[in-house]
Amino acid sequence: MATLPHRYAGPLHAGLRVGLLGGSFNPAHAGHRHISLYALKALGLDQVWWLVSPQNPLKPVRGMAPLAERLEEARRTARHPAIRVTAIERELGTRYTADTLAKLKRRFPKTRFVWLMGADNLRQIPRWRHWTRIFRLVPVAVLARPTYSMGALGGMAAQRYARRRVSMHKAKGLAGSKTPAWIFLRNPLHPASATAIRRARASGS
Repeated sequence: MATLPHRYAGPLHAGLRVGLLGGSFNPAHAGHRHISLYALKALGLDQVWWLVSPQNPLKPVRGMAPLAERLEEARRTARHPAIRVTAIERELGTRYTADTLAKLKRRFPKTRFVWLMGADNLRQIPRWRHWTRIFRLVPVAVLARPTYSMGALGGMAAQRYARRRVSMHKAKGLAGSKTPAWIFLRNPLHPASATAIRRARASGS
C-alpha cells in the first residue's frame, strides 16, 4: 500500500480530486473502506487519503494503540490502489484539522481536496478548534452513519451552512465548488464500529 508522497510531490497531484478521511483509526475497519469507496464513486474522486492521527485531541490517550500499529492495520484494511494511508499530521506537526488542511493546501496547492466525515462528526464539529475555518478551506462531504444522521442534519453546523448545501446531482462537482460547500451523502450504512471491535478484542472474543 502506497504512502503519501514526500513534501516535493505537489506537482504530481496537480488537478487531482482527493478525499481526506481523518481519524484515530483505532482500529481501521471495513466501515472506513466502505465509505471511502463510496466517496470515490459518488464524488468522482481520484484518491482518498486516510489521515491516521497521532492523537485525536478529543479522544483519551488511554486505550489508543501506538501509531505504527494503527498505520499497519489501516494499510491491511484499505486494500485499494486509490486509498492511500498516511500519518502526515506527524510530519506536518499538526493536531487540529483546520491546521492540517491549511498546511496540506500549501503543500499541494493545485490539488482539490474534499474533507470526508461521518454524520456523527458533523454533529460534534462545533467542538472542534476553528471549525468554521474547515468549511472555508475545503468542501465537506458528510457520510451517513447509523443513528446519527437525522440528529446531525438538525445540528449547529448543518443549520449554519444550510444555504451552502450541495444537492446530490452536483456531487461530482463538489471538489471544485467555491467554499463553504457541503453535501450529505446517503450512502448504504455499514455496521462496523471501532469501539465494538476494541471491546471484542479486550474480551478475547
